This record gives sequence, structure tokens and C-alpha cells, in this order.
Amino acid sequence: MHPYDALSEIASLLERERASRYRSKAFRAAAAAIEGLDDAQLSDTAALRRRKGIGESTFAVIQQALAGEVPAYLVELRESAGVAPVGSDLRARLRGDLHSHSDWSDGLTSIDLMAEAARALGHEYLALTDHSPRLRVANGLSPQRLREQLALLPAFSGDGFTLLSGIEVDILDDGALDQQEELLDELDVVVASAHSKLRMDRGPMTRRLVAAVQNPHVDVLGHVTGRLVEGSRGTRPQSQFDAAAVFAACAENRVAVEINSRPERQDPPDELIALALDAGCLFSIDSDAHAPGQLSLIDHGAARAERAGVPVERIVTSWPLARLREWTARRR
Repeated sequence: MHPYDALSEIASLLERERASRYRSKAFRAAAAAIEGLDDAQLSDTAALRRRKGIGESTFAVIQQALAGEVPAYLVELRESAGVAPVGSDLRARLRGDLHSHSDWSDGLTSIDLMAEAARALGHEYLALTDHSPRLRVANGLSPQRLREQLALLPAFSGDGFTLLSGIEVDILDDGALDQQEELLDELDVVVASAHSKLRMDRGPMTRRLVAAVQNPHVDVLGHVTGRLVEGSRGTRPQSQFDAAAVFAACAENRVAVEINSRPERQDPPDELIALALDAGCLFSIDSDAHAPGQLSLIDHGAARAERAGVPVERIVTSWPLARLREWTARRR
């Protein structure tokens, strides 16, 4: 195993487990520090120790890999990593992911590493959906920054993979969207999510979500309840709203209800997935990845959808790219 591959895989597994971002970034930095070095350079231990980005833990991984071993830390992480049920038919039929972030907003890595990881998973497409301006804590993209990002994206597509342009646009208190309408019209995918005032009263929250779903730019309603059920951020109760009304609006406007694959969200809850099914909704199984290793979290979303009996034909991320594009263009 090449040391670069070992460091990169460790970073991916730490990202998947939502470990401290500083740990995963340290292994990403070490991989970047040795990228392109030949065996002679890697074997020069004195020079390697002086190289910026190499610490004691990453140095040990490099040495073990150079010795022809699978590094002990990598063995440990592989053993503890959760995976989708073997033979999951639904997981095998997913073609892409419509919700991911890069370091342009609050993601941990560059766009190219996100695209590379999506290719490695066999994705046909990935939507890059960095945050919108009002979410300052997540370094949301101003209209100017989003336009700058859009100019770069075509370079990441090719050889059977497409990086779709997109945004996770914040749903404002009145249901309006936190980005210029004409700019939203240029994007391939728009995920609309509420990130503030999640404890709003039931009536206003229902009107807020319905108004967002009725906006012709919206394709996916992201993590609809906003709940957190585990993890380092603690827990958070789900927002209160008339789910029947919201899902009826989703079905009427052919907006997909996101099955958010992050284990700390498990959003929507099972009972709301059942309501959305009965309402005739489409679904989008998304990773909400903020790092390359988190793209594989769609394993969890696929497992939840399979247990809930969601038909594959109603899951937009199982559709080929041409059909997906027809759907996203339906109201624009």
C-alpha cells in the first residue's frame, strides 16, 4: 500500500465516522505533503520529519506503509467502520447524491477531492450544494462567490461523471429563499433547508415550508425536521409543522423529500417517511457530506429507505442523469 493511499483512506474513514475535523484534516494535510514524492524521498526519514504537515501519527503510518504493512491505525479504523448491509439492492441502485459541501462553505476539503471521492464510489453524478449567504457561520456563498464557483465546476466532469451545480439555500422565516432568483435559475439542483428559528410555532413553520416547496426553483426539501439525535453537537428536537400539508405540497410540486443519511440526523423520522410515502412524494437519498469520506454515508440513508419500503422508482437519486435533469428542469 502506498503511503499516500493509506493516509487518504484514514482521512476518509475518520470523516465517515464524523471524528474531530482536526484529526481528519491532519491526515489530509499529510497526504498532500507527500503527494508526488518518490520512494527515495519517502525513505529519507530526516527530511520527511521536517516536512510541513507530517506529525508523529502520520509519520508512523508512512513508515508502516513503506515497510509493506497495512498501517495499524488503518486496520483499526477499517474494523470499526460501519457499512451498508451486504447485498443491499437499493444501495446498489443509487446513481448519485444531491447534497454535498466543499471548503467554499463549511466543508473540510476542496471541490476536486469531493469529486474524486464521488467517482471512487461509482457515482454518476454529485451535486455540489454549498450554503447560501445568510448562513454566515457556515461561510455561505454570496452571489459573487457562487458565480465564481460556477465558472470552475465544468472542469470536474468527464469520463461518465458529472459534477452538478447547486446550492443548499436557506429557507427564510417567511419561506423565501436566501439567494437571487436569477442565480438559482442557473443551477442544476436547489436543496432548500431551514437552519434558523427551528422552534417556530407550528402554523408559521408549516407556512414557511410550504412556501419554500412552492418556489419553482426548489428541487429537494432538505433535512425537513432539523432534528439531531446523536453526535458531538448534542441533540435537538424536531421542528413542529403540519407534515401532511408540507408533504402534500411536495407531492403536488414534485419536490423530493430528502432522506438525510447523516446518522446524527436520521431525518425525516420513520413515521414522517411513511406519511410522505402515503402522500405520493418523491425522495432523494443524500449524504449531506462535508468531507470526501462522508459521501459513503448514503449507505445509512439507503438502509433506512429500504426498511421503510420506499420504492426505488420514487427515489430521484436512483435515476440516470438524463432523467434527473428532466425532473429538475420541470418548473424552470
